Amino acid sequence: MTSPARKSEHQDELLEYRLSLRLGPVHARQRLGIEREAEARVFGQDRSSFRLKSLTSAPGFIRFCLRLAGLHGRGQNNSRRVDTAYNRFYLPGLPANFEGFRILHLTDLHVDMDEANLQAVIRQISPLDYDLCVLTGDYRKETWGPIEAALGGMARLREAIRGPAYAVLGNHDSVRMVPALEDMGYALLMNEMAPIERGGECIYLAGVDDPHFYKAHNLHRAGDDIPLGSISLLLSHSPEIWREASHAGYDMFLCGHTHGGQICLPGGIPLTLDADCPRHLGRGYWKANGMQGYTSPGSGTSVVNVRLNCPPEVTIHTLTRAPSQ
Repeated sequence: MTSPARKSEHQDELLEYRLSLRLGPVHARQRLGIEREAEARVFGQDRSSFRLKSLTSAPGFIRFCLRLAGLHGRGQNNSRRVDTAYNRFYLPGLPANFEGFRILHLTDLHVDMDEANLQAVIRQISPLDYDLCVLTGDYRKETWGPIEAALGGMARLREAIRGPAYAVLGNHDSVRMVPALEDMGYALLMNEMAPIERGGECIYLAGVDDPHFYKAHNLHRAGDDIPLGSISLLLSHSPEIWREASHAGYDMFLCGHTHGGQICLPGGIPLTLDADCPRHLGRGYWKANGMQGYTSPGSGTSVVNVRLNCPPEVTIHTLTRAPSQ
């Protein structure tokens, strides 16, 4: 009889083999190695790091402060009222068959954080009309530990998404989630590109692995096969690679990560964005070096399921040729 430890070791070996085939051995080793190192720090195997107790006490302290200020209940209710935001990308070179093409953008769902929020997202997207869905990372609540609850939530979400769904990973996501997500019908873009065809014409969708914590993004590998002069859209978890992406020639850039601040001052002024980028790239539509971008504040919450002055959203992006002057 195989011992549980040996069975677990065998499963890990199979997963590593599958990831090596899917991503290439270098990418798989890099991602898995950084994950294991990070989890060792969290669980106290590295004595120079914070212990798990230190990490888990932070949400409790934040909740205590919000309750003391009388804001916790209101903030929690806000986090479960998901809006639909609408954005238009004007693209003079857009192929005629893509005029009016609609993209549903979901990000920072943290599906195992709050069941009420996940249900609100599913209700919000159910009546929406779109041609393609893209997801820009952070599907898990924590940055470490089990993945099963997050995968369960993502499976339920996939049932609510109509048609193709392309996704990238964020800094909360384990690369161990890739096989299961792809088995559900999510097409993961791990420094890869996919042509999107309509009526014999194409635009090109590229996606990179997390550039925030794992630094596993590779813009060259993702975009080298995109034909010169074609319309291209890059998915990235974080806006931090905006400069590299704009000079690489992408027309559009979709991302999340910042939560728009999540807990903001009146007027939507974020206290922090947790991203190495100019603050004007922290939420909504922006332009840089001829590239158009959109940073979604996301649908879910992180650390605590509270939002203040920063409502959660799902986003519909419409592609259209620039109006004639």
